[in-house]
Amino acid sequence: MQTTRRLVLLRHAQAESFAASDAERPLTDRGRADAAELGRWLAASGLVADEAWVSDATRTRQTWAELAATASWAVAPHYDGSLYVTDEEGVLEILRATADEVTTTVVVGHNPTIGMLTQLLDDGDGAPEDGPEGGSFPTATAAVFEIAGEWAELGPMSGRLTHFHVARG
Repeated sequence: MQTTRRLVLLRHAQAESFAASDAERPLTDRGRADAAELGRWLAASGLVADEAWVSDATRTRQTWAELAATASWAVAPHYDGSLYVTDEEGVLEILRATADEVTTTVVVGHNPTIGMLTQLLDDGDGAPEDGPEGGSFPTATAAVFEIAGEWAELGPMSGRLTHFHVARG
């Protein structure tokens, strides 16, 4: 029997406009509230992360901390600096190395990469009512995919988009 895997792509919550560097921009109060709401939604949806990849930028680490606490996830994330600068193919390379026993992987990253990866993976069969319109992928948004194959086979049109949620706390 083939295992159905889930991939949860998350864009970080709203961050301050300025900091010493772009990578150091922290979440705003609204961003913290939105990240917590995202965690509540993930928990209510029954999603539990087995593995998590999080950009090492301040806003993604803070988004992860807020949503993981609210979702009651205990998984320790992999903080990866390449997620700050890579494109969708770079994220796919990380995901293709996922162990077979992992059933749900979460990625917390940045646009345009997360939005482009969502479009790339979507096989067009899921199309939830509130899906991304015109490539829009706002802050504190989750795209959840069912992946029928192995992680190593992940590529264009290999996932069915089952949920698309914009969290506002």
